[in-house]
Amino acid sequence: MQLDGHIQAIREDLATTAGLGDEATAQAAQRLSEALASTLHLRLLDLLGEAALEISGQLDSGRVEVRLAGREPELFVVLDDASDSTQVAPGEEFSERITLRLPEKLKASIEAAAAQEGISTNAWLVRTIARMLDRHSLKRSRNRIQGYAQG
Repeated sequence: MQLDGHIQAIREDLATTAGLGDEATAQAAQRLSEALASTLHLRLLDLLGEAALEISGQLDSGRVEVRLAGREPELFVVLDDASDSTQVAPGEEFSERITLRLPEKLKASIEAAAAQEGISTNAWLVRTIARMLDRHSLKRSRNRIQGYAQG
């Protein structure tokens, strides 16, 4: 994604608007746009990061990452694999119990969803609840930045 083109367009818009004034106004606008270029770049990166978090919060699985290649950001969708944190760790036992009363229609829907994925109702419930808790944790940590930068 080329941010420099967008920043240049903003600078040109500022120059066009300043062109309505006198020469001193145009020169001041030129100096201002040069000074703001780096700040605009950082603010656009912040905006992309916020957008990635918003979109990630709406995904059932996976997340959107903003990665830097030099100065330019790239957006990536990272899908969760079968070995993600919502799976039960090897050797972990299902030792705790809970009684849950459900409306018949909801119970039937849960059983159908589990059958469609080829897993037990219990495994489906454990995985679904773990995913929801992970997603809730992601929403609470809005200031977290995830990804990598490549120089």
